[in-house]
Amino acid sequence: MAQPALFKPIQVRRLELPNRIVIAPMCQYSAENGQMNDWHQIHLGQLAMSGASLLTIEATGVLPEGRITWGDVGLYDDATEEAMRRTLESVRRWSHTAIGIQLGHAGRKASTEVPWAGGHQLTPDDPHGWQTVAPSAVPFNEGDVAPVALDREGMVRIRDAFVAAAVRAARLGLDFVQLHGAHGYLLHQFLSPLSNRRTDEYGGSLENRMRFPLEVFEAVRAAFPVDRAVTMRVSATDWVEGGWDLAQTIAFAKALEARGCDAIHVSTGGLHPAQRIPVGPSYQVPFARAVKQAVKMPVVAVGLITSPEQAEAIVATGDADMVALARTILYDPRWPWHAAAELGATVLPPKQYLRSQPARHRHLFGVDGPVGPTASWKRDESGAYW
Repeated sequence: MAQPALFKPIQVRRLELPNRIVIAPMCQYSAENGQMNDWHQIHLGQLAMSGASLLTIEATGVLPEGRITWGDVGLYDDATEEAMRRTLESVRRWSHTAIGIQLGHAGRKASTEVPWAGGHQLTPDDPHGWQTVAPSAVPFNEGDVAPVALDREGMVRIRDAFVAAAVRAARLGLDFVQLHGAHGYLLHQFLSPLSNRRTDEYGGSLENRMRFPLEVFEAVRAAFPVDRAVTMRVSATDWVEGGWDLAQTIAFAKALEARGCDAIHVSTGGLHPAQRIPVGPSYQVPFARAVKQAVKMPVVAVGLITSPEQAEAIVATGDADMVALARTILYDPRWPWHAAAELGATVLPPKQYLRSQPARHRHLFGVDGPVGPTASWKRDESGAYW
């Protein structure tokens, strides 16, 4: 049987990946003062044993006021860095999965309550709230406290915060950095004409609206180790007339690639409450396909990708180079194992789980012979057990 496209290796900059399955960043809203805790150790630990090739740490605030909620993870001081270090050391002790981080600033969508408590905006005088900032003083929802329009000094401070967080990420040994330019957060707010009403060199034309996100990317790329990847996540459309759209996304993707971007993760929406999204299986894949046709860097598709056949088709037909899973892999943390079994591929599980291989999939774990508690397995140079 031919090797499934989903399980063919791929290289992103110098990072060699065994398959095309990516775990997308997923906010947990469970940090304490921006610091990871035992929940993140459990959460990331189980995902690091999933068989996916890449694990992305949730949207991480580069400043305290850049967090979406008061429960978000941050990477903006020594305490948040040390908490993340402890978590990563625990996870890495048992997993060799590549781990990266999504760095972001929520802009006007910051200062909100955690989702299970309503997710509404918190006012600056709330104990868990603060004053938000944005490209322009345009609130996300009617009735929200308007953000303060950033001046040049504020923009420089945020750019430098992205850089400082990337330096911390490098110290932590993270394999890649992803900048969050999607879902209506600050970099996306600069891109979209619906949220960017500026009249200076950072507003108006497409070139001007791309200027600040590109400045942030360039600064981070210069600060992060040259052998490690820097990528970007984008929303390819606002799903609102007159907003950010696919044509502008392609122009942005080309500008990123020219500046050394190593991959682009294509999502959609999140900028405006009037969005109307035709949700369905693979509903965002056509946007990834269009971007992939315009650039050479790897493209990641996401959005209601739930079945192995669906993921295989996306990669095999060239719609995208990789697929990202979010809610799907929360529901089934062994999804890559099950996909490999269904498609006829192999995975490399932790040795402690070798005896779980089903008899009907005796080659799933890439080993021959009995798998049980009395077996003594060792890894050879290729990473296989014997």
